[in-house]
Amino acid sequence: MLQLLKYNISDNIIAFSTKRGGDKNKYDSFNITHYCGDSDNHITECRLELCKSLGISDNKLLLPHQTHRTNIISIDKEFLLLSDEERQQKLYDVDVIVTNIKGVCIGVSTADCIPILLSDTEKHIVVAIHAGWRGTVQHIVQKTIKYLKDNYYTNPQNIKAVICPGISEEAFEVGDEVYETFYNSGFDMSKISKRYNKWHINLKEANRIELLNCGVNPKNVQDCTICTYTNFKDYFSARRLGINSGRIFNGIMIKQ
Repeated sequence: MLQLLKYNISDNIIAFSTKRGGDKNKYDSFNITHYCGDSDNHITECRLELCKSLGISDNKLLLPHQTHRTNIISIDKEFLLLSDEERQQKLYDVDVIVTNIKGVCIGVSTADCIPILLSDTEKHIVVAIHAGWRGTVQHIVQKTIKYLKDNYYTNPQNIKAVICPGISEEAFEVGDEVYETFYNSGFDMSKISKRYNKWHINLKEANRIELLNCGVNPKNVQDCTICTYTNFKDYFSARRLGINSGRIFNGIMIKQ
C-alpha cells in the first residue's frame, strides 16, 4: 500500500518520501528501486501505484542508479525522447537529478543515506540529491548548488530545501578512518560529530551546514528529523534490514 510523507515546499511543487507500508518482509510493501534485490513484478506494481497517485505516466517517473559519487544529470525534453535503454545508460552513476519540466517526477532512493530535495522557486527547478557519507564528504550539496548557479543561474537565496528521512547521529557509528576523511575534507567536526564508544557523525547536520554555507536561507531549510534506523518499521534502513531490502523513494515534481 502506498503511503507518503509529504513536504510543504510551495503550491506548485509535490515533494514526498515513500513509507514501507508494512514490515512483514524486507521489501514490504512499497519499493520501486531495481538494484536492491526486489522482484521486477513488485517494482512494476509499485511504480504504477505511485504514478497513478501523481497523475503521470510511467515514463515520467525517473530514478537514477546511484553509486555514492557526485555526478549530476539534468532531465530535459531531449532526454524524454530517448529509448528505455538510452535512459538507463544516462541515469547510471548519477546521485543528483535535476529538472525544470512540469509533470516529471524525479527522485533518489535511500535507506539510511540522507536524501535532500531542493526547489528554486524563482527559476522553477527541482532537484533530488542522494547524500550518503561518501557523497557528503565529497561536498555533494556544494557541487549541486554550483551546478545550479552555472547552468540555471540560480540564486541560493531562492532555494527551498527539505532534508528527508535518514540515519541520525546517535545511530550512525563510524570508524576512525571515516571521521578522519570528514576532517581532511574540511568539515568542522565539533559541529557534526560526537564520541560515544566510537565516533558518530551527524550526516543531516553536515548537509544542513553545507546548504547554509552555499547561501541558502536557514528559514528555507526543513529537516523532517526522522531517523530511518530507529523508525525502520516505517522507513527502510539498510543497517537494520541489510542491503537486500527495499528503499525509500524521495521524489519531487513541478505540478502540470
